[in-house]
Order: sequence, then C-alpha cells, then structure tokens
Amino acid sequence: MASESDLVERLRRIGLRTKADALGAFLTHAHKNRLGPTETIEQLLDLEERSRAAVNLARRTRSACLGTFKPLDRFDWSHPKEIDRALVEQLLQLDFVERGENVLIKGASGVGKTMIAQGLGHAALAAGYSVRFSSLATALADLISQESLPAFERRLRRYLRPDVLVLDELGYVPCDSRAADVLYNIVSRRHDHRSTVVTTNLSFKQWGTVFPGAACIAALIDRFNQHCHKLHITADSWRETHPFDHDQDPDAGSRPSRRKKR
Repeated sequence: MASESDLVERLRRIGLRTKADALGAFLTHAHKNRLGPTETIEQLLDLEERSRAAVNLARRTRSACLGTFKPLDRFDWSHPKEIDRALVEQLLQLDFVERGENVLIKGASGVGKTMIAQGLGHAALAAGYSVRFSSLATALADLISQESLPAFERRLRRYLRPDVLVLDELGYVPCDSRAADVLYNIVSRRHDHRSTVVTTNLSFKQWGTVFPGAACIAALIDRFNQHCHKLHITADSWRETHPFDHDQDPDAGSRPSRRKKR
C-alpha cells in the first residue's frame, strides 16, 4: 500500500492544485473517519474546487491591480460622523454592476474611500466579474504617454473592458484639458454598459478645478452622474485621530509599506 506522502505526490502529479499539506491533512482525515470511497472522492473534489477557486481569485486580484487591502468586515463603521452603511451593503450585492451603473465615493482624505472602493472591486472579482483598479493620475498618465492613436486605442481597452473600473483619488493631482478629454473618453464609452467607481474629495461642481479650461467637464459629469450611486462620508481623517494605529488605517492597504534601510 502506498504511503500518504506517495499518494499526495501522485495527486499533485495528475494535476490537483490543492497544496500538499492540505492534501495530507485530508488523507489523514479520510483514514481517521473511515470514509467510504464515494464520500472520499466527493470531499476531495470539494477541496480541489475550493483550492482552484482561491488560486483563480488571487490571480485575478493581482491582474486587477487591487494591491494589498483590508476586507470591509474590518471597516470601523463607528468612526465616520456620517456614512450610509445600508448603501454600501446594497452595493456589495453588485446589482449596480449588472446594470452598468456608476458609484461616486466622496469624502476627505483618510476616511476610508479607497478601502470601500477596493472592497467593492474584490466583491465583484469574487462574483466572477472583471475589475481594474488604478489611481486616476496613473491611468491618465498611462494613456497620455501612448505615442500614437493606435497605441492609445490599444491601451484604452485596458480601461474599457473591465466590468468594474475603479479610478481612485480624483482631485488630488491637477490635470490639463487633454487629461479631461481622456477621462471623458473612458466614461462616455463605458456609459450604460460597464460600471465605473470614482473616489474623490470634491463635489461635482468642483471637478472643473482639477481640469481647468477643459470644455468637456459638463458633459463628463452629466454622463457619469446619469446612473450613479453617491456615497458621502463625513469623518475626521483616521490617520489624524489614530496616528499610531496603522493596522486599522482605512486606506493603508492602498499604499506600499516603507521599511528602514539597514
């Protein structure tokens, strides 16, 4: 009779993706509980399906550029002075994605806008939707840097194809009218077909200050706002009120960690 380690090796060799230690633990469980052949196969298939789903979700999360983030079950709902928790929970049902509707998350810096946007993106990924996350400044710089119209159109597909596009931090970096035209291109071509989530510290009437002189701002806001869920967060910055509690920082997951050089 083959040893447990030999069985694990053979299972891995024929293509099972479940980790070796998890397979070993399952074989021990099956032997200890004297599972019958049908029950053993059924539970092994369940284990493999869960493993493949987890690996697939991790791969798609990396591809979506969500970065490191904290799950929304760690969001401190008692911190904001004002937040529509019912709306967040409704959005997590993802009906807005099915209908191609947009989401605006507005609030000052450090109130959890990015954490909620990442949470919506991850929920969409887990449900099988395609997602892309980017700061608005990075996305616009990426597109404007393309040296020809064909190259621009090819790169633009990166932002047009996902079922959910998250553009983070509108209002933190000033942009020119060309950038406004690019953003309008994205929003208008996704309009009524795919969902766009924008986080910002500005009201719609202040968007023109980010793109001074841009003629398309009114049309951009009109398209984005037509079918849009608006979440307004009123709160003091978490980083100011919890200066040493980095583990609970609502937006900490969107920034790389800094380590001291030795």
